[in-house]
Amino acid sequence: MRRLLIGDLLAAARALAPVAPADRGRVMDRLLREAHAAHLYAKRFGRGHPLWGNGSLMARALREPAADLASARLQLALLGLVIDRVEHWRG
Repeated sequence: MRRLLIGDLLAAARALAPVAPADRGRVMDRLLREAHAAHLYAKRFGRGHPLWGNGSLMARALREPAADLASARLQLALLGLVIDRVEHWRG
């Protein structure tokens, strides 16, 4: 997966907002795996993956249905989940 920037984390948090709370960790892990696979694809073929983008977490997250993070509490909770999953993910 490409280097993470704050926009990647925020896009992932927005993509998790419509997901049921019990499923958010599993969905985040899938987004990380698919972003990494897209990065490997882009390195090999010189173009972005047709479904998962260019290998950035943002490109992958933006392909999911998203919801506005209306409350600061929800935004912080989801951002915390994203950061936690990124810390424990191995690429």
